[in-house]
Amino acid sequence: MNQILVTEKIYVTPELRRKKKLYKLQFFCCVFLACLLFSYYIYAEYDRTKSEEVSQEILAGLAKQKETENTTVDTTIKKVDDIIVVALEDNEEPEDYVVLDEPPANLEYTINNVTYNIEAFLRIPRLGIDYPVFSETSEELLKRSVNKYWGKGPNEVGNYCIVGHNYKNKTMFGRLSEIVNDDIIELEGVDGKVVKYSVYNKYVVNPTDTSCTSQLTNGRREVTLITCTNYGTQRLVVKAKEIK
Repeated sequence: MNQILVTEKIYVTPELRRKKKLYKLQFFCCVFLACLLFSYYIYAEYDRTKSEEVSQEILAGLAKQKETENTTVDTTIKKVDDIIVVALEDNEEPEDYVVLDEPPANLEYTINNVTYNIEAFLRIPRLGIDYPVFSETSEELLKRSVNKYWGKGPNEVGNYCIVGHNYKNKTMFGRLSEIVNDDIIELEGVDGKVVKYSVYNKYVVNPTDTSCTSQLTNGRREVTLITCTNYGTQRLVVKAKEIK
């Protein structure tokens, strides 16, 4: 018995105590980091949901306005000088240089003292996608709805390109990967005209590949939807053409 006690005392060395304390500290640090990451995830989901509610509030507000007033919503056309030139990025010249003689009509909608310029309304019935299309693209606007990225006005001859976030909670373009050929995309201008498009292609490209924004459509009306995929390293592109 004495030998056993001595043996136990030999093994419980100061080095072992130090290691035990270190393991405890590492355990508590791991728990703290896990709680921190979980809290961040919850906050990020909350922030995404609140931001996405703006687009749904716009749709609900406009629907209520049409229902109660039974009038056509006024649209505002804004011109930047006499001609506006659309560019993909500040330091990048697009493959097809497009000059618009007149900018497309915009509908202004204000929520909490923030005014949003809406150019169209995008619907993909089978996927439950229904969002206003903001006429400009920015990180803040992308949190709230899908954005126009490139092209002339909605439902004009050419390639109307729309970008949106791919959220795991299936909002925005979170279900876009589920789209298949022959699915219907509806695009409504602020003038109330609705044009239906049929999906004919879906593929993945690198972020630097902007060929999907080409305006060479052989005189057709087309819509291109773009979102992130593969953890943001690539882009999912969906192409659709007008149903005649």
